[in-house]
Amino acid sequence: MKNPTIPARFQDTAEARRRFGDQLDRLAPFLHRVDPVADAVVDAFASMPSGQGFRQLEVGLARGIDAVPDAPAELRALFAAVDHVPLWVDWEAVNRGGTAFLRTGILGGILLAMQALILGYASPGGNKPLVFSGRLREQAPRRLGETSRFVHAVSLADGMRRSGEGFAITVKVRVMHAQVRRLIRASGRWKTELWGEPINQHDMVATALLFSVAVLDGFDKLGYHIPPAQKEDLVHLWRYVAHVIGVEPELIPGSYAEARRLAEMIFATQGAPDNDSRLLVSALLSHGIGSGWTESQRRRAEQLVSIFCSVSRSVLGEDLADQLGVPRQSSLLTVPLLRAIAAASSRAHALPSLQHFALDLGDRYWQRSVAVALGGRPADFAPPEGFVGRGT
Repeated sequence: MKNPTIPARFQDTAEARRRFGDQLDRLAPFLHRVDPVADAVVDAFASMPSGQGFRQLEVGLARGIDAVPDAPAELRALFAAVDHVPLWVDWEAVNRGGTAFLRTGILGGILLAMQALILGYASPGGNKPLVFSGRLREQAPRRLGETSRFVHAVSLADGMRRSGEGFAITVKVRVMHAQVRRLIRASGRWKTELWGEPINQHDMVATALLFSVAVLDGFDKLGYHIPPAQKEDLVHLWRYVAHVIGVEPELIPGSYAEARRLAEMIFATQGAPDNDSRLLVSALLSHGIGSGWTESQRRRAEQLVSIFCSVSRSVLGEDLADQLGVPRQSSLLTVPLLRAIAAASSRAHALPSLQHFALDLGDRYWQRSVAVALGGRPADFAPPEGFVGRGT
């Protein structure tokens, strides 16, 4: 019999119970847990003139919280939390994990969009905060660009150090999540009994797993070999990102094996994709086909979408891809060709003489892809003052 205090989205099936036992009982409550430290910050910001709180946050990130003499106690508490570096953090491992990912270049970019983001959309409960923001199709390229910038910044050497851009963006995203939570609650339309709390601890750690375990799984499926030690390094990077972004210590996996088991547990209990999942995937796949483009530009964009769909179906699996409405493509050569390129690239990247070149090439790819996706507009990760659309 299902526990009535557990949100309906949590599918405690017989098969999941067989595989994970009473770990399910310990996972489910995190759907009701959020981030009280960041929530208190946005409550404090709400009493200030528009934009003042975010400016204080930016000054604190750039110069330290002591450089903000009128900072509220809530903001000081947030900085006390994020300025603390846990004993387990290994900076060399953090940097190695980011380097291993950046070295994959365009392959990592494809997997970020066509596997990690799509798997996030597949969650019929976890996708609801995105749906509440409204205007799914119009926001898809912006969302992809901001996510790409976030992933690139945390992956750079020393990007997660206190003065790094990745660290600053992570803290801003934490505060942005809290503001989105505040707006959703104020809307009066959120269904806690179905979905749990908006942007809860369960979904926060799931995002870190998408950018680590899920992406690593995609590399394996495409034949790009990442050594076990580098897999541990990438998980270690996202372990620290999860800490800074507000995930509770109990929930953060400490190894690749723990992270993979937690990812499998979350996937086994989330239920089938819903119509919102399909709308989000459709928006992601079609955002590059502009209405004002020339016919040749549209054909090229459609060809790229066809390639991306083929790759996505390959890494997601046919059954999940069908549930998400990822179009079937007629090309039989796309995935085998990409696998051949991926395998050759991984062999080349294992050569010490080519590793620096591959990293430089990968970094340039990410800089360009972020610039294109954002369309020249800055991404400041400021907390929204309201939603742009009606939502679900």
